[in-house]
This record gives sequence, C-alpha cells and structure tokens, in this order.
Amino acid sequence: MTINSNSPYLKNEDRLGDVIAAIQVMGSYPFYKLSYENWAHRISGEGQIEKNGQYWKLIFEAHPEFFRLDTTGDKASLVWRRSYKRIYNVDKQRDLSDEELSSLDLEGKKRVSRSPLKGDEISILINTAVNLHARAIEQDKEHRWMSSPLFALLNIALGGFLVWLGK
Repeated sequence: MTINSNSPYLKNEDRLGDVIAAIQVMGSYPFYKLSYENWAHRISGEGQIEKNGQYWKLIFEAHPEFFRLDTTGDKASLVWRRSYKRIYNVDKQRDLSDEELSSLDLEGKKRVSRSPLKGDEISILINTAVNLHARAIEQDKEHRWMSSPLFALLNIALGGFLVWLGK
C-alpha cells in the first residue's frame, strides 16, 4: 500500500522498517561501503528478491539524512561511519595503530575500513528515524485535516456558481 505524501517515510508501509534495517546492518557490518546489490543481500537476505539492489538504492537516495552514495554512484554508506577514519581492520576486528597502518601492504590496506558504530550510536540513528517518521505522520494528518474544510468551501462555491449559472 502506497501512501500519497511528500515524505519519504510515508512512501510505503515498509519504509521505516527498511530504514531501520539498513541502519543496523550498515552501522555494524565490517566494511562501511558496499554496492547496492551487496547491501541488498546483507540487509534483506536471499529470500527477499523484490528488495534488490535498485530498491535499496532508492531507499539510500531518499534518505540522505542517513545514507550517502559514493562519487561514482555505485556504492552506499552510512553517513555517521563516513566521519570515522579508515583504521578498522576487518580481519582483526579492531582499530589499528598508526604504526600498524603504515606497515600494511596494498592487499592489507584493502582489509581496512571505517570503524563500525557502537550500539548506542545505532540506537540514536534508529530513534532519529522513528522520530522523523512520527513527524511525517503528524504533518500528513495536518494536511488531511485542512483538506476537508477546503473541499467543503470549494463545494459551496461551486454550488453557488451553478445556482448563479442556472438563473
């Protein structure tokens, strides 16, 4: 079911859940940046064919408050993780010292990413998404509240115009 709203949070009934799932996976996965297809596999799993890479690309593009695309437009990442330095070794699952980083060869540097978010940081992002969703619902209710009186006034004006035309 699609909801008619300008807010990306109200585009479909699964949107908030998808944003939360993406935040959780992208915040904790060892590599901070992947292709849309790889994120689709990590977030949705193999059983969710309808939520493929292009679906997730649309989610990432619609929510720049959480996600960014790389300069080529082929990969996505979580904004908060992009603020961290690339010092996290995905094999050792820890941040490396300056000495350890400088001693890595080219292949070793490919195994260095930005640090995953901590649980409380992921919670902050999820709470932000929930609050933005709630705010979008409230704004949508305000617009619907205003539409009823406007339609009533339009009907009165149209009725008056038709009576005037009939004379």
